Amino acid sequence: MATLFNFMSDNAAAPCPEVLAGLAAVAPAQPAGYDGDDCSRRLDALFSDLFGRPCMALPVSTGTAANALALATLVPPWGAIACHTEAHVQVDECGAPEFFTGGAKLLLCPGADGKLTPAGLDAALASHRGDVHQVQLGALTLTQATECGTVYTADEIAALAAHARARGWRLHMDGARFANAVAHLGHGPAALVADLDALSFGCIKNGGLSAEAIVLFDLALADQLRWRRKRAGQMPSKGRFNAAQIIAMVENDVWLRNARTANAGAQHLAQAAGNRLMYPVQANEVFVQLAPGEPQRLRDAGFLFYDWGDAGSNQVRLVVSWDTPADGVEQLARALAGG
Repeated sequence: MATLFNFMSDNAAAPCPEVLAGLAAVAPAQPAGYDGDDCSRRLDALFSDLFGRPCMALPVSTGTAANALALATLVPPWGAIACHTEAHVQVDECGAPEFFTGGAKLLLCPGADGKLTPAGLDAALASHRGDVHQVQLGALTLTQATECGTVYTADEIAALAAHARARGWRLHMDGARFANAVAHLGHGPAALVADLDALSFGCIKNGGLSAEAIVLFDLALADQLRWRRKRAGQMPSKGRFNAAQIIAMVENDVWLRNARTANAGAQHLAQAAGNRLMYPVQANEVFVQLAPGEPQRLRDAGFLFYDWGDAGSNQVRLVVSWDTPADGVEQLARALAGG
């Protein structure tokens, strides 16, 4: 039987050693629970230093919770959130944003390569009147890196932020693969969050175990977010275990090291796929148009991955994780090059 190499999702990756060590370090009893432990109290300063602006950071256990609670803090139940048609909050979160906001709608906007533009937002939302008979647009959410594996530059985010501000919208970023975006761009993260009200900072796909962070930059909303997190059951009594994972990722740039490793593997696959790429490869996801019968041949050779697009399209998604074996990447690259 062929060795199985998993390219299905970075959610399946192992927690990295630093995260496991961080959990072990905080296992002994602590003087306080909930957010009163030493690790939890460090998070605000940790992220304020990382991003170069004051913020509050609260751990939650899933990316869905991070996105939904952040958006619920930004818009009222009669509100609306503009997002890409393929955004994770629309396609893969089972209505959680609508549930946690108490009824706010997602207004879908298309865009090439998974990205939104000011002109595309205007075109998609042109028929939205905004009168009392309709939901009130209150926020824009961006996915970084996008569901197509592409990355917004700082200039693109700034343009979208200016567009949102001019309309009175708040700005949220789904950063499940934020680390991969920063690694691709090759500069510090501060410029990518300079205009945000809230960021869902992803760890689990990048070597974490069970913790993500909601980073709130609009501190006037801090109490509301705290209450919403508690009400949602996302404030564990032993919160130090979530906080310790995040600290282990951010300190010493483990989050960037892991992302760079995953991105490098994706670039190797991209070079092998050549002109069969469906989108530019800028993070750790590779979308490829395979030939008829090729998906099954790759699976028979031991490679696991998701079909993408319409049934029978032979389009696939390949995701490289921080711990994907280099030998597996190399073998898949050879198979793609010979396909």
